[in-house]
This record gives sequence, C-alpha cells and structure tokens, in this order.
Amino acid sequence: MKALFGPAGNGDLFYSKGHKASEEMPAFLEDYGLDVYEYQCGNGVRIGEATAKKIGEEAKKHNIVITLHSPYYINLANPDEEKRAKSIDYIMQSMAAVKAMGGNRVVVHSGALQKMTREEALKNACITVKEAVKAADENGFSDIHMCIETMGKINQLGNLDEVMELCSLDDRLLPTIDFGHLNARTLGGLSSYDDFLHIFDTIENKLGSDRLKIFHSHFSHIEYTKGGEKKHLTFEDNEFGPFFEDVAEIVYKKDLSPIFICESAGTQIEDALTMKKSLEGKYR
Repeated sequence: MKALFGPAGNGDLFYSKGHKASEEMPAFLEDYGLDVYEYQCGNGVRIGEATAKKIGEEAKKHNIVITLHSPYYINLANPDEEKRAKSIDYIMQSMAAVKAMGGNRVVVHSGALQKMTREEALKNACITVKEAVKAADENGFSDIHMCIETMGKINQLGNLDEVMELCSLDDRLLPTIDFGHLNARTLGGLSSYDDFLHIFDTIENKLGSDRLKIFHSHFSHIEYTKGGEKKHLTFEDNEFGPFFEDVAEIVYKKDLSPIFICESAGTQIEDALTMKKSLEGKYR
C-alpha cells in the first residue's frame, strides 16, 4: 500500500494523552501507525523558523511526511488586486514554513465568489495562481506543490471542474480533493462507486495519470444544508457521508499513492487510522 494517511492538526486524542507541543506529533503518529501530519496555519502562518525546523527534524526521525494548510482567508478569486497580492504573500509564507519542516505540499483554498459570476471568479483565480507560481520560483519554492482545494459551499469557487482548470495552469499544481466538500456542495452527490470513480477519471483526463497517482486529499463526514457545507462530523456520524470504502477500492484498483488527510471533528487521528486500515484490507 502506497497511500499515506494522517490528521489535520493535533486532534483530541493527542491532547488526551498529555501532549501539548506540535513537535511531539511525529513520534505520536508513528506510534499510532500513521504516516502524515498536516500542520494547520488556517488562522495565519504564525510558526517560527526554529519551531518549524524542530518539527521537521522530528518528522524525519519518525518517518512522518509533513504537509501544511495555508490560511483560510486566502481568496484566489478576489476582485481586488491588492488583496490577491496579499493572498500570494500568505502562500509564500506557507511555503517557507513547510519547507523549513521538510515538507513540499501547501493546501490552498480556492476562494469565494463575492458577487462575481463563477466565470469572473475563475478568471481572477487563474491570474492569481499564475502569479503565485512565478512568486514561488522567485522565492526558491519551485519544489513546493500548491494543492488547490475543492470547496464545500455552493457559493464558493472550487467545484471539481474549477479546481481542474486551476491545476492545469502548471504541472506542479496538485488538486486537494476534499471528498466531504464535494459531497456537501452536491447535496449528497457522492453516494455510489460510480460517483467517486467520476472524480478519479476527471483528474486523470484533465491533469494526467502522473498527478492522479499522487493527488492530495481531505476526507471527513460533513453535514450540509441547501447551501452546502455546514460542519465537520466524526466517522461515528453516519447520517451524512461521504464514506471511504469506495474511495479505498478505487485507490487499490488503480494502484495510486495519494496523501489522505482526515479532517474529522476532533477524532481525525482515530478516523485517519480507520481509513488506512480500510485500504490495507484490500491488499490482503
């Protein structure tokens, strides 16, 4: 099995065992049987270089891959050029932090429509992504993948086709396929094997087999309303999906090596391990 699994952030289990500092996470995750730690900078890149390097040292020691979630308030589609420039700066800050940790993936939100048409928002986002790629080259981050995320609310930019369009702008761009978000924004549209297979086929058709092989992913059960995403749940909540079994089957059959980050509400460590065991079961 080549897919890797881990939590978004530290999770309740980590704190319940008496841990506090994020640099303790790599050892904790190795002991727990996981592979990846997605460090959260949703409210801003506030981690110092020394701490970032310490996390990186621990990750290397304990065979944990590091990824990073950039600030939530990044909006690639913002009609204000100055605000889009700030978003690019936040992405550069995120890339600097993940590079100090020894990682090479930064997850980036697609953005909000802000009364624009979807076409106008996508056009702005394409400009921002091209400028961010250029800035990455200029700042020594050409080895960092910007992983553009599918979003959960219907009035946000970031449906599957829009993320494919953005990722097609440069070969180093990877999609972050958030299955919970896609299920929420389609009001439960991921309910069959073929629904999930359509996502994988779309990635391959639009971005090629190489990027399908290593795509980034978020997974959680998400409650939704008529506007899409409402809140993240745990795997114990079975009323809302999506459910991982079909995804595991497709990853196994296609022999893929994605990174799966679990974003369950507090149980992201336990639920990430459940996902890993689900896929491991296919190889027996």
